[in-house]
Amino acid sequence: MRNGTVTTFILLGLTDDPRLQVLIFIFLFLTYTLSVTGNLTIITLTSVDSHLKTPMYFFLKNFSFLEIAFTSACIPRYMYSIAAGDKVITYNDCFIQVFFTDLCGVTEFFLLAAMSYDRYVAICKPLHYTTIMSTKVCQTLVISSWVSGLCIIVPPLSLGLTLKFCDSNRLDHFTCDAFPLVKISCSDTWLIEQTVIICAVLTLNITLTCVVLSYASIIKTILKFSSVQQRKKAFSTCSSHMIVVSITYGTCIFIYMNPTAKEQVTINKVVSLLISSVSPMLNPFIYTLRNNQVKKAFKDSIKRIVLLSSNKRK
Repeated sequence: MRNGTVTTFILLGLTDDPRLQVLIFIFLFLTYTLSVTGNLTIITLTSVDSHLKTPMYFFLKNFSFLEIAFTSACIPRYMYSIAAGDKVITYNDCFIQVFFTDLCGVTEFFLLAAMSYDRYVAICKPLHYTTIMSTKVCQTLVISSWVSGLCIIVPPLSLGLTLKFCDSNRLDHFTCDAFPLVKISCSDTWLIEQTVIICAVLTLNITLTCVVLSYASIIKTILKFSSVQQRKKAFSTCSSHMIVVSITYGTCIFIYMNPTAKEQVTINKVVSLLISSVSPMLNPFIYTLRNNQVKKAFKDSIKRIVLLSSNKRK
């Protein structure tokens, strides 16, 4: 400690039990590997396959990149902490980690809202889909999602940089996070707590309103279809996105809109671990296993790789 504030933090993690730490490390290694591999596969397929050059897959590619960035901002550091037994993180590294995890997390909500708008246009305005969802519009929506995420996190992060830590530098978490930092601060934290809650509620309300309005119109339009086959096809194009939306919003509402979240650190640590490790791993499987075009593109890519390798051997 120096001049009434700390220069390093100690991340306590989930447990001190060596056996449980081994199990957690194996779990994180598997989920992180599957997450990065799955999302990189989607990025590669949507970049090289001509049949996946549509707005929906453009958003999916950007969402996969976001998932890789989000999970990479916290999981590798925790795995290193378990493997090396080094729980110390510097003040600067801690706030850099907060910046990237929060930026990716908030941007994800805005990107999900943009993806729901894309599905709305595809189903409710199919004849004008290509015109409305032009390349320029898609790029603007993605850039706007990142800018919105940045604008949301700047106020609480700026206030967080003014916090002082006098009595303790032990963070009861596996990663640097707002609530554990606030809990050990010796500054008046009322303003930053309210700012975090307002920013979280604002993000969830704005994006969730867009999602709900989009899907209300989608469901209304689908129910007007005379053919059962048309209805099934329309619902199948939205089902993957709806599952991801449900998982993302459900877990984050639990943490950030829970009035007693500050005190429920143990529960929040487990939920945060699931958000940062399991959710990014599930998303590629949710989108690929329920999407025939992606599955076909994957099979075609495997065939091309096998064909190239067999030609080289000859």
